[in-house]
Amino acid sequence: MSILTRFGLDKTFSHGVHPPEYKSLTEHRPIRRLPFADEMIIPLSQHTGAPARPIVREGQEVVRSEPIAEPGGFVSVPMHAPATGRITRIALARDVRGGMSPALFLQLYPGEGQEILYGAPVDVDGMSNPEIVKAVQRTGVVGLGGAAFPTHVKLAVPEGKTIDTVIVNGCECEPYLTTDHRLMVEHPEDVYEGIRVVQRAYQAARVVVGIENNKPDAVDAMRLAKPDGEPIEVESIETKYPQGAEKMLIKSLLDREVPSGGLPMDVGAAVFNVATLAQIGELLPMQRGLIERVITVTGPAVGNPGNYLVALGTPIRFILEQCRYRGEDASVVILGGPMMGVTVPSLDIPITKGVTSILVLDKAEVQKRNRAEYPCIRCGSCLDACPMHLNPSRLGQLARKREFDTMANAFNLMDCFECGSCSYVCPSNIPLVQRFRVAKSIIRERKAAS
Repeated sequence: MSILTRFGLDKTFSHGVHPPEYKSLTEHRPIRRLPFADEMIIPLSQHTGAPARPIVREGQEVVRSEPIAEPGGFVSVPMHAPATGRITRIALARDVRGGMSPALFLQLYPGEGQEILYGAPVDVDGMSNPEIVKAVQRTGVVGLGGAAFPTHVKLAVPEGKTIDTVIVNGCECEPYLTTDHRLMVEHPEDVYEGIRVVQRAYQAARVVVGIENNKPDAVDAMRLAKPDGEPIEVESIETKYPQGAEKMLIKSLLDREVPSGGLPMDVGAAVFNVATLAQIGELLPMQRGLIERVITVTGPAVGNPGNYLVALGTPIRFILEQCRYRGEDASVVILGGPMMGVTVPSLDIPITKGVTSILVLDKAEVQKRNRAEYPCIRCGSCLDACPMHLNPSRLGQLARKREFDTMANAFNLMDCFECGSCSYVCPSNIPLVQRFRVAKSIIRERKAAS
């Protein structure tokens, strides 16, 4: 065994980038609960798939964790009341894309203690796979690493497919983000309870936890809390972006390559974010709903950065006020990290299930990033950075010519997962990933219309 293998430093994928981490602001700050806002906004579409359907009426009183919307289909999840109060409106609300979408407005009762009053214990050990799938759907849990894909759908393995290895994603490779880090340090037992549920659902023989080596305290905490006798490995892997992307993580930990257009299950693997597993581990035994999550609030224009437990539906403005937001210094507010996050159109939109972070950049930081765009000089930096081994330079040229079919059919555009590595290294400051997003959106619209 080589020295590199011994310390886990050769467990990685080819290409990728090494942006500054900016994690020191919050990586050692324990999780704290934020107060409840007076009014919460619960969008009915907080996940991939069909929106949820309301099962409450205007004026109805609800208790914390009570279901307030049912799934709109199999690829959908319910919504639960994040607090005890009264549904005042069922109306359109501003969403993160700048449009309007259906939502429930919840007015909290002043002085309410906000205990969780809804739920009942269930016997997880006695459940079959279909029963686990239904139970996980009832919790409303989705991928909490940002994708927001309904977790129960991943657990329903199609006939002919087998999952032999569950991969636990503790990489958190985006700059600034530290929510998964703190969850592993402070609540590893919840992560392991979630692992137990998922492993039982798949009857998987092996579990591998992958954590980037810039989080040694998380590696130690997960190894210390590991149940005795279980086939679980905790691996320290190289810190590199986008190590946390599921195809990259499968390559790093298992040396398996997901085929173009394929899914992890095609190589016998399933990947789950640690926050997702922690919520399954906490909620499923009492059959409660997902009503809150940990987010990182950070950036140069935040006076009190940290990792906070926040009720879903809490407006961003309220959260920033609690964290001593310096509005006069702020220039950009981003949900997620700087590589894959999205700029918010309004501070009045709420926190939803897939939000990992609120990042507030000041004017000086934005000015450093806002450079003029120049023509491609064919340096090849983007080819060396792309973890999917695509040709971002050529794809960018085709996007400008609107040759979208050629991008998809000849240059595998749909394999791009929009990590932003190409844009990050481009010396000409070409917004490659933004052009790819537009192109993919147009391709999907054409396919849906045909």
